Amino acid sequence: MAKVITIANQKGGVGKTTTAINLAAGIAVAEFPTLLIDTDPQANTTSGLGVDHRTTGKSVYDALINEVDPHEVIVKTEMPFLSLLPSHINLVGAEVELVDIPHRERIMQEVIEKVRGEYEYIFVDCPPSLGLLTLNSLVASDSVLIPVQCEYYALEGLGQLLNTINIVKKNLNPMLEIEGVLMTMYDSRLRLSNQIVDEVRKYFGSKVYSTIISRNVRLSEAPSYGKPVLLYEAISSGARNYMELAQEFIRRQQPETAPIPVTAHVS
Repeated sequence: MAKVITIANQKGGVGKTTTAINLAAGIAVAEFPTLLIDTDPQANTTSGLGVDHRTTGKSVYDALINEVDPHEVIVKTEMPFLSLLPSHINLVGAEVELVDIPHRERIMQEVIEKVRGEYEYIFVDCPPSLGLLTLNSLVASDSVLIPVQCEYYALEGLGQLLNTINIVKKNLNPMLEIEGVLMTMYDSRLRLSNQIVDEVRKYFGSKVYSTIISRNVRLSEAPSYGKPVLLYEAISSGARNYMELAQEFIRRQQPETAPIPVTAHVS
């Protein structure tokens, strides 16, 4: 039975989609069957994995709104152990359409339950908001992974996200936990970056991943080629960062598991 992890932060530009794509890819390279669900109408996760959202036919919108079996929507990616439930621009109107549906906050949960037994991990990439789509993802998940950028406004809005998580835990999903906090866009040359990391670690403690994602040109370029950075430039610092994150993530889930030489699988 898959563990479901929502990757969320209502603040845009924090590396949420980059993390969704590359963490899921890193875990898939380690040969854990992984599903990535794109619930952002911009469909950046979808295009970042080489899937054209304009030609995919059915999307997560159909699974949520039209009750289409997710098996009919999920597509294979270039990576053998990574599948995608793609997004589409149609999802823009989904929040309005969900309003009149009974138990509207549990629609995503119903979709995921249909495929949960087929994967080890399911990641949900959310839009940069705390609307109904993000709420659905939180209700359907076991945990939340929060990317935080190492920049001046890093903590802006984080309190609102934590408040939303607490409300969901109290009223809709008592099992919801914080999976971890990931520092992104780190620049070792800037004292501010180190200050932000220190502040976040003081607040979240051991929830903060040891792995930090540095600023890297290859990470920015990879989506335009429709590839995770592991396939685009496996020797880049961005690829190394996300492989290290994947290893750390797996160790937290399965501490008894020996380190997996995932880099050996990347060609």
